[in-house]
Parts: sequence; structure tokens; C-alpha cells
Amino acid sequence: MDADKDNANPTIINPSDLPSRRRSAPTAKRPGIFDALAPAYPSLADPLSSPEASSDSASSDEEREEIDEQEVYDLISTISDPEHPLSLGSLGVVKLDDILILPPTSPRSRISTVRVLITPTTSACSLTTVIGLGVKVRLVNALPPRFRVDVRIKEGTSRTADEVNKQLGDKERVAAAMENKSLVNVVNTMLATCE
Repeated sequence: MDADKDNANPTIINPSDLPSRRRSAPTAKRPGIFDALAPAYPSLADPLSSPEASSDSASSDEEREEIDEQEVYDLISTISDPEHPLSLGSLGVVKLDDILILPPTSPRSRISTVRVLITPTTSACSLTTVIGLGVKVRLVNALPPRFRVDVRIKEGTSRTADEVNKQLGDKERVAAAMENKSLVNVVNTMLATCE
């Protein structure tokens, strides 16, 4: 069965070495000997305001949730590889350093671009287009509409990079691919592992 795979023995990155915002969350501080001496005060928020009022103001059109490269990485790193039972992050197919968020191209535009460069496990990988399609579908479905998604194969990592980049950049080709039921099933299987 391994003979059918493009890369029967891929390099696997240790999960503890993958970039994650979850790990950098502050851990509970061990209580010190003087902690009991400091008085604990209740929240100083306005007691007359309701929590609903503050959440309504936070959802105004002017305020936007900022999305950074780490958040994009967290969205796509858990996508399952179509050939191996491993994530794209653990195979090094998607890397935090290969994700860029580009500002709008003109002052009047509000559309930013998320560019993801994919590194196939081998230069002869036949599933590069499928992997790129899975990443593109995941980001288009997960990100707000103010983001344009640009998924490309990293230069020099695949013999078919130019052709795959042309396919992934063409909206009509992507739409046609997503009408192919067997391809949709493969992409859905890849995305089933997303957190």
C-alpha cells in the first residue's frame, strides 16, 4: 500500500514543536505566601450597565476582529493530509512563516488578502492541487468576507507549481472542482479533522 503513495516516509514534525497560540496562554500562577494578604475586589465595571449593552457596542460595523497569521495557521494546520493520517501542520506542508496577511491594495478597498504558501512533502506530489483546494476551501469558509484567499505552492518545492498555482488562482476552475463529487468527498474528509 505504501508503494502507491508519493511519499511513503514523510518527515513528521513533533506536535510540541508546532506554533500554537494555545500553548502560550498564561498558566495559573502558584499561590505565593503574600497572596492571602492582598484584598480581592469585585469587578469595577459599571454596575448599572448590562453585559448585553457592552456586547452590542462591540459588534458595530466599524470594529473588526483582527485576524493574524497565527489564527490563519490554527485554522489550516489541523487539515488532514489526503495521503497520510497526519495533519498538514505536522507534515510541514503549511508553516506559520509562509502565511502573509496583506493590507488592502487601495485606500478605498476594505478587502485584505490572506496568502498561504504550501510546501509539498515531495517535489513530485500528485495531490498538491487537492491539498491547495482543501486549504482554500477551509479559509474561504472560516474567514470573514473582507478577506481574499490566495493559496499558492511555494516556489521551488514542486515540479507542477506553475500549473497548480494557475488552477488555484482561477475562481472558475475552483468552482468546477467543487462540483466534482469525488473531489468534494476528499476535501470534506480532509476538513473533518479541523478544530
